[in-house]
Amino acid sequence: MPTTSFQHDILPLKDKLFRLALRITLNPAEAEDVVQETMVKVWNRRDSWGTIDNIENFCLTICRNLAVDKTRHMGNQTLSLETEMEPSDNSHHANPEEQVIQQDRIRLVRQLIDQLPEKQRSCMQLRDIEGKSYKDIATILQITEEQVKINIFRARQTIREQFKKADS
Repeated sequence: MPTTSFQHDILPLKDKLFRLALRITLNPAEAEDVVQETMVKVWNRRDSWGTIDNIENFCLTICRNLAVDKTRHMGNQTLSLETEMEPSDNSHHANPEEQVIQQDRIRLVRQLIDQLPEKQRSCMQLRDIEGKSYKDIATILQITEEQVKINIFRARQTIREQFKKADS
């Protein structure tokens, strides 16, 4: 097994770790903190690097777990979802009543997404909002592609059912 070097093998992963943390925390400052904490945890486990098959997956797993923990401590705030889903200006296409109805529906969908379990919310955000492939999502979240598909299906189904209930 080749020797793992912090400078050559782990430090170059910081951008990938940051992107993962940012997708979960939705906050650049929090994501930077998560990456720093990840680097410290990986460094503190340097004695066991020789027994780790894939150091990149090891780092991504630590980063994901820290980001999820930080998000839970922040109260599962997903403010960035709101900015990602902002409605476009339809002022010339719809009357004010239709605009208000549309804005209410978008607000309801945001609330429903916020209420999903973390894994379903992450899968749905990465697939439907950021356009990631199932394979990329599986790698990022450290789950199988089948689990990604199941989580997305369940998230969409839950939102559809809850939306119908609330819209009735």
